[in-house]
Amino acid sequence: MKIKNRWLQLLALLLAFSMVAAACGGGSSDAPGDGDAGADAEADAEEQAIEDAVTDARDGDEEEPEEEMAAPTNMEELEARWEANRQKIVDKLTEGIESGEYGLDEATNIVTGPSGIEIDLNNCPSNWTNDEGIADTIEIGYSGPESGNLAAYGNMAVGWNTYIDYVNENGGIGGTPIELLTRDDQYVATVAIEQVDQLLQADKPFAIHTLGTPSVMATRGTLNEKCVPNPFVNTGHPAWGDPLGHPWTTGSFLNYLTEAILWGAWIKENMADQLPVEVVGIVMENDFGIAYQQGMEDYAKKNPDVVSKFTAIPFDPAAPTLTNEMTTAAALKADVAIGMMAGNPCLQMIEEAGRNGMQSSGMVLFISQTCKDPNSFMIPAGSSSDGWYIVGGGQKVNTDPQYADDVYVQFANQLITDAGHDPKIGLIFTGMFFIWGTVEALRIAEALPDGLTRTNFMLALRSLDLEHPQLVKGVKFRVDGTNDAYLVEGSDFSQWDSEGETWKQLGGLVDIDGLSGTCTWKTDGSGCG
Repeated sequence: MKIKNRWLQLLALLLAFSMVAAACGGGSSDAPGDGDAGADAEADAEEQAIEDAVTDARDGDEEEPEEEMAAPTNMEELEARWEANRQKIVDKLTEGIESGEYGLDEATNIVTGPSGIEIDLNNCPSNWTNDEGIADTIEIGYSGPESGNLAAYGNMAVGWNTYIDYVNENGGIGGTPIELLTRDDQYVATVAIEQVDQLLQADKPFAIHTLGTPSVMATRGTLNEKCVPNPFVNTGHPAWGDPLGHPWTTGSFLNYLTEAILWGAWIKENMADQLPVEVVGIVMENDFGIAYQQGMEDYAKKNPDVVSKFTAIPFDPAAPTLTNEMTTAAALKADVAIGMMAGNPCLQMIEEAGRNGMQSSGMVLFISQTCKDPNSFMIPAGSSSDGWYIVGGGQKVNTDPQYADDVYVQFANQLITDAGHDPKIGLIFTGMFFIWGTVEALRIAEALPDGLTRTNFMLALRSLDLEHPQLVKGVKFRVDGTNDAYLVEGSDFSQWDSEGETWKQLGGLVDIDGLSGTCTWKTDGSGCG
């Protein structure tokens, strides 16, 4: 664990403690169950381990860093590095499979993986097969919005197809090309259910990718019951960190509870002379926004000396404007306003804050990590976007000038251009984030004993330890079975410079890799359990 300056040490400590508390049940109970004592003991042990790690970082007692490899100068070198990282995972899993520690036990019909992962295939449908969706192509289903208020996210699928074409032109997965089967769910949960059902019944793909917290929440139960891989869901809800309850679903980027706690920790360190402060959240009224809201409510409850009052102002994601909600927010005269939203509402909030005086009032303004794309959300708002803060999740932005010399960003922009698309549409690049991880996991699975199967694919997904080319150096892309179910647990703090049209990183990176507990999401408002 490396935290590069004093205030980031504090952030990591606050974050780690809060995540441990959330993982052990965010809400209190008047009638504790028999398991609470064990959970408390586990939490105490985790907290002590976190304290020790932070103390080591503060005192300079960190482990010696591994010798860093020289930065790649071209795609050939980068591809070679990817291959080397994949091979390490293949070797580890192959050794485990050959020894009987990992893999499918045909006698019990249970798949065992690293760090306690178990997937019981006895619960799968009677007609389930381990290689369904693989024939002349590897079929992957994709359900996401291509129409409606969040239609801009349809560019994510464009990113998937752009990268898939590149992979297929270069041999596919062991010689087999990938085919993406896209469905428009309009970012509406009920429509997503219909589209996923259609994919399952008519197309029977190898795996299905889903986008948007409401849609994933509505469909992951079915996908897990059907034993269909649901990899790299395009949402940061903490519920995706549930490898035992929902083993077929894996998350992707920084989870929203972590992000909310980091907002609170930033306030404590950077607004010390104003504490406690009042915070208002403009909250998308669905499972996505609720996760953020619960995270900030929990932080405020635990830290009244930091946040004296948190007010949530909900809005309908299908509403055409945010004018009324932002007028209400301005009237509260809070010290901090946070956009707990995605899609076009990000731009609407920034523009409204410029019009109603919130931006010029000295109020601290944060926007969700999902609103990081400059060309979609920041640049169109002009000077109204200047000075906004973000917990950026460590993701590179392909249109940001600071990454102009990055080998992969240059490659991706050229790939997008050659496909006839505009690289300034940053959501295309963002979509490539998810397909890159999918391709790497497919390649790992294909190299294991018995080749590409759904169970080998899941073993790969639960064992990833890679350098994602769309994450800034120092932010890991790693999981470890049931010990660590979150791929990304690092982030930048950045502020938007409207004149330079760039996110300026503030300080070093927060790295809490491996410190977040797993999450069994409760729908009673108490968060993870």
